[in-house]
Formats: sequence, structure tokens, C-alpha cells
Amino acid sequence: MNAETMMGTELRGLRRRRPEVSGTVLAGTDGLLISSDLPTTDATHLAALAAASFGLGHRMTATVRQGEFHESVVHTAAGCVVTYPAGRDALLTLVTAPGADLAALREEARAVVRRTGPALAACRQPTLLPHQADPHAPLAVRTPMATLPNQRPRRAQSITWRRPPI
Repeated sequence: MNAETMMGTELRGLRRRRPEVSGTVLAGTDGLLISSDLPTTDATHLAALAAASFGLGHRMTATVRQGEFHESVVHTAAGCVVTYPAGRDALLTLVTAPGADLAALREEARAVVRRTGPALAACRQPTLLPHQADPHAPLAVRTPMATLPNQRPRRAQSITWRRPPI
């Protein structure tokens, strides 16, 4: 079973077990949408916002030195939006209805992430394309123009400005 099928099955199971979850978005930490059951426009925006939220949460945890980032929760008048890391480079975002049991939801979402995270990470491994440079190759050496042989510095051409006839 590939990662997308596995993740889809897990998310459908989570929504079946937790009816207070009204939508799910799976996104990369770069903010790009992987899969969702929300309308496309909302999902694309939510994926980008989840990545920004993850970035801020990750920075805060590093600043206060309290361990690693576990989740980001935004409480609204109509429910919550909760973002969990799913492996090294993916995020699981759940949109919930009001009155959701966040503690139970947290345990189920983390279980989903534990089961699917490795498969998701394996399919999102970065690969070098033929046009990409090898990141471990030595840097090119550039020669300043002043040190090239037989090169005379160019003089700026004087531009004369004349007032147009009236």
C-alpha cells in the first residue's frame, strides 16, 4: 500500500471514529498541499498557514528549550484548528467542531502519525534531478574582472541630455 492510500485510509478512519473532525489537511512543512478533504482553495491556504504555524511553534520551542514541537492549537468561536507534525517533513491539520475532546483527539492523531509518518517520509525523500547541482560538490571559483588578462576597464559613455524643442 502506498503512502497516499495509507494516509487516506487512516484519515477516513479518524473521521469515522471522531465525528467532531470536520476536515483534514496533510501538508508538507514547506506549505505545499499533499492531500485534503476540504475545498481546494481552503486546503491550499490552510496548508500554507499550517506550515507557518509549525515554523513559529518550532522556533518558540527552540527558544524556550522545552523539548520538541508537538502541536499547535487555534481555538475559534466555531471550533479548533490543530496541527501536528507528521514525520520530518509533513504536517497533519485537523479542523474540529466546537466541544471536541482535544486530549482524545491528540492521542488518535498521534497514533495516525506514528503509523503513517515513516511511509510518508519515504515517499517524500528529496531526489536530485539531472538539472540540480550536487549539494556536496565544491563551489565554483570566480575570477574578478580586474584580474583577467588583456581587459581594459570600460569608460562610461558620457550621455548628453538636451532639452527637447518647445
